Amino acid sequence: MSTFKSAIRDSSVIAGRNLRNVVRTPGAMVTSVAQPVMFVLLLAFVFGGTLGGADYRTFLIGGILAQTLTFNASFTAVYLAKDLQLGLIDRFRSLPMSRAAVILGRSSADLVTSLLSIGVTLLCGLAIGWRITNGLGPALLALGLLLLFTFAVSWIGAVIALTARSVEVAQSLGLIWLFPVTFISGAFVSVQSMPGPLRAFAEWNPVTAVATAVRNLFGNPAPSGFASPSGWPTDNALLYAVMCCAAIIMLFAPLAISQYVRISKR
Repeated sequence: MSTFKSAIRDSSVIAGRNLRNVVRTPGAMVTSVAQPVMFVLLLAFVFGGTLGGADYRTFLIGGILAQTLTFNASFTAVYLAKDLQLGLIDRFRSLPMSRAAVILGRSSADLVTSLLSIGVTLLCGLAIGWRITNGLGPALLALGLLLLFTFAVSWIGAVIALTARSVEVAQSLGLIWLFPVTFISGAFVSVQSMPGPLRAFAEWNPVTAVATAVRNLFGNPAPSGFASPSGWPTDNALLYAVMCCAAIIMLFAPLAISQYVRISKR
């Protein structure tokens, strides 16, 4: 228990340091703000007329949220790799602090910045006609799921950063997996429209589960022209989304910490 308390205390200090850097360099948050706005406007008004008009714009927001938070894993990778490249992590390793604190502090700080991305996305949604129709309780549950998801994928970014150990490589590796994961999913279209192998991947894709669960909690049904998907992941989207988040954390958190310890011994 004392080790756990020490890790929480140390990580809160690191998270505070990371958030102060964000405040001092607000330009670093431009991508977090601009990206959801760009995707909302492009998909809603360039493709939305073909895919369902106003109904599609309502359907779209859950997918944009899932996509934006998945992309935020690249920020974790880049900023952690930057600290490694500048030698700051070497200074942290010389201090009597928890081995998990540096990565947990980075993930915790990214939770706060992800709230900004969520807020911007929801404001854009309100501007184009999106509304919550299921009440406050389910909406808060959707917000909790989104934060859990962004915390989970940040550990993927941490593993990438600790493996790459340079900003340029981390940025490349941090983006290369994001496009297939976010676009081969039910974030923007019905998975039923995809050919067999892609449909199977999309149905079990965590991004699909998060987008579907958030839509269900917000009360945003698919446009009438969309083929309704079926299967266990769709019928149990919230449960499956939580299971995916837990699995990602259990897999990538130990990998990130062990990689950090391995680097510390060099």
